[in-house]
Amino acid sequence: MNWAGAVDVLGSPAAGIAILIESAGVPFPGEVLLFGAAAWATARHHSLAAVIVVGFLSAAAGSDVGYLLGHRGGRPFVERFGAFFHVRPERLARAELLFARYGDRAVLISRFVIGLRTWASMLAGMARMPFWRFQLLSIAGDLVWTVAIVAGGYLVGSNLALLEEMLRTIGIGGLVFTVVIVSALLLVQERATRRR
Repeated sequence: MNWAGAVDVLGSPAAGIAILIESAGVPFPGEVLLFGAAAWATARHHSLAAVIVVGFLSAAAGSDVGYLLGHRGGRPFVERFGAFFHVRPERLARAELLFARYGDRAVLISRFVIGLRTWASMLAGMARMPFWRFQLLSIAGDLVWTVAIVAGGYLVGSNLALLEEMLRTIGIGGLVFTVVIVSALLLVQERATRRR
C-alpha cells in the first residue's frame, strides 16, 4: 500500500474531523493533527491554503455545534457531558467563572488555551451569549489559531532535513529522553492546574 499517497489524500480531512470534534466539546488532538497536516503538506509541496481552509471551517463548525449544545442543554447537560470526560464540577465552575469574567475575550483567546479550547463554545452557549457575537469572536479566534498552527507546521515541514540531522545527532535514545522529560513536565503542569 502507498502510505504516502494515503496521507496525501486523508491528512487534511482527518485533521478537519479531529478539529471539529475537539471544537464541539470532545477532548481530541485536533491541534496536533492540523500541525502534522501542515508539515506534511509543506514537505510534499501541497497547498497550505487548503489546509488552512479545512482547519478554519472545521473549527468554526465545531464551535457552532458546541455553542448549540451548551445553549440548548444548559448547565445540566454541560455537567453531565463533562463528567463523561472526567471533568470535575469544580474545574468546570472555574472555567465558567473565567468565562463570566472575561466573556468576549475568553471566546476570542480560548482557541489558544488547552482545555478552554474544548469547552469555551459550550460555556458561551450555556451563558446565553448572543449567537451573532459568539460567531464573530469565534471566527476571529478560529482564523488566527488555524493560521498560527499551520505556520508552525510549515516551519517543521520546510526544515525536515535539519530535523533529520538533529535526530541522527542525538539518536533515538536522546529523542525518547526528550519526549519523556517534556511529557513529565506537561503532566506536572496539568496536575498543578487541576489542584488550583
